[in-house]
Amino acid sequence: MTEKKPAKTPLFNGTVSFGNLVFVAGVGAHFEGDIKAHTKHVLDQIQKQLESVGSSMDKVLKCNVYLNDLKDYAGMNEMFAGRFGEEPPVRTTIAAAGGIPGNSLVEIDVIATL
Repeated sequence: MTEKKPAKTPLFNGTVSFGNLVFVAGVGAHFEGDIKAHTKHVLDQIQKQLESVGSSMDKVLKCNVYLNDLKDYAGMNEMFAGRFGEEPPVRTTIAAAGGIPGNSLVEIDVIATL
């Protein structure tokens, strides 16, 4: 008789709604590419996650950007500009001292309304 193994519990959720708020966990880009390709990919994924729960990029209130290297700031900004509607969200941008898991050049998380 084989023993059944318990189902693994995920470490975290990618998207959680609470009241009228939506929290999207940090999204990275885990493929070869430059900061522009990584930033576009990350923002596209965040947009998909927001839309899947009835929100949108226009409803983002807060955005945290983690760069693997601060030299990529201008390239990230180029792709970031205009992605959040007429009034962009509050944003914090830092260079992660220990790097970003999975060799992503950027990781972004957001808080939005429904």
